[in-house]
Amino acid sequence: MKKSRLPFATLLLVLVFFYLPIGFLVLNSFNNSRYASKWNGFSTRWYERLTERDDLVAALGNSLKIATGASLASMVLGTAAAFALRHRASKLQDAHRLLVAVPLVLPDILMGMSLLLLFISFGLKLSLFTITLAHITFCLSYVALVVQARLQDFDFNAVEAARDLGATKLQAFVKVTLPLLAPGILAGGLLAFTLSIDDYVITYFVKGPGSDTLPTLVYAMIKKSKDLPVINALSSIMLLVTFAVVAVSQRLTRPTPSSI
Repeated sequence: MKKSRLPFATLLLVLVFFYLPIGFLVLNSFNNSRYASKWNGFSTRWYERLTERDDLVAALGNSLKIATGASLASMVLGTAAAFALRHRASKLQDAHRLLVAVPLVLPDILMGMSLLLLFISFGLKLSLFTITLAHITFCLSYVALVVQARLQDFDFNAVEAARDLGATKLQAFVKVTLPLLAPGILAGGLLAFTLSIDDYVITYFVKGPGSDTLPTLVYAMIKKSKDLPVINALSSIMLLVTFAVVAVSQRLTRPTPSSI
């Protein structure tokens, strides 16, 4: 019986829908012409222009600082939340689990406005610090869910064996639990890093003067048509980095042979 080609055709159409615009963006980043409507030869001058833009370099530095701080804090807090939800089963934990999952579905504009009002009520000056705090609030949830998924297949017999051999709770956690969970924690951290460095809406609400990140600066640059080729080059580099981070994250979350 001849197999239907409909699933393959559907998959092909979805992939084209997703990646054709990205392909055009990358292609135009090498277009010598300032305008995407015509091809004027291969050139890397727009990538060279990136190094001449001090504002882009400063915004990139801000984004990296915020993403690094947010991902590290989220790895610690998210892992602690995952353990608490895993080992403290009760009806109250259902409410806690809901609170951890809410930032995943809450509209960005609502979260941004809420955090802005919170920072203002506490008298915090809007800066890179407030952006980092805001990013931790939603990155934490992603790390917690990734670590929770890792805990589902975790073999606690190894921890019990370490305790039977005389290890304290802290020693068993540092030498047994943490190394076994490290791939999941790191994968959650990489996911948090990607989400933080790409965020625009929440950042727009909680940023202060002189604390532009790469997404907020790129949005301002889009309004100037002369900057579009440079944006294409910058977006191509960000795409490459994002795909690399996601690939590493997926590899880390792949089940180990012992858990299959």
